Amino acid sequence: MRMRIAHRLTVPLALAAVLALLAAASAQNAPSKDAKPAAKSAPAQKSKAPAPAPGGAGGGQPTLLGQFGEWGAYSANSAGKKICYALAKPSSSATEPANRPRDPAYTFISTRPTENVRNEISIIVGYPFKPGSEATVDIGSNKYAMYTQADGAWIKNAAEESRMVDTMRRGADMIVIGESGRGTKSTDRYALKGLSQALDRVAQECK
Repeated sequence: MRMRIAHRLTVPLALAAVLALLAAASAQNAPSKDAKPAAKSAPAQKSKAPAPAPGGAGGGQPTLLGQFGEWGAYSANSAGKKICYALAKPSSSATEPANRPRDPAYTFISTRPTENVRNEISIIVGYPFKPGSEATVDIGSNKYAMYTQADGAWIKNAAEESRMVDTMRRGADMIVIGESGRGTKSTDRYALKGLSQALDRVAQECK
């Protein structure tokens, strides 16, 4: 469990580095404020490993390796450590009640060779989850329970993560359902076309 917590510290700040690239390069229309919610969860975590600084400090801006459908593949260096990502925004989003304001949502799959982390799935929903709640991810007939903290979600059973990635590679759509601390329910649909190619490019870059 301690290793999983350490990973959850790293991922939100690593996501901020990718969002900095998106804002600078306009690869996707993400304003710079989008990085703020992702960084909120980091101070509550404890880890012996240094986390990547937003914007790829220590190694320059992250690099877009390629765009595959809705999914971008990226690499970055932070504090001398190489990190690679596959990142996408939802193809559609809805809230109940309707039109509740929220920051942009993302699904973020990271590979960090120096930490022996491969294809770790993180979901940023754009609002703080209801404390103690779980999010759910549906991919076809497959359903996965997600542990939540602040505005992030990670697979509850780490042993299922590789299977979830394989399911995402083969699937057409992924639906993420969560609930905010104010009782707003959200449903985000992600198109999975291009994810397999993006992950292959990530694996090639971060061996």
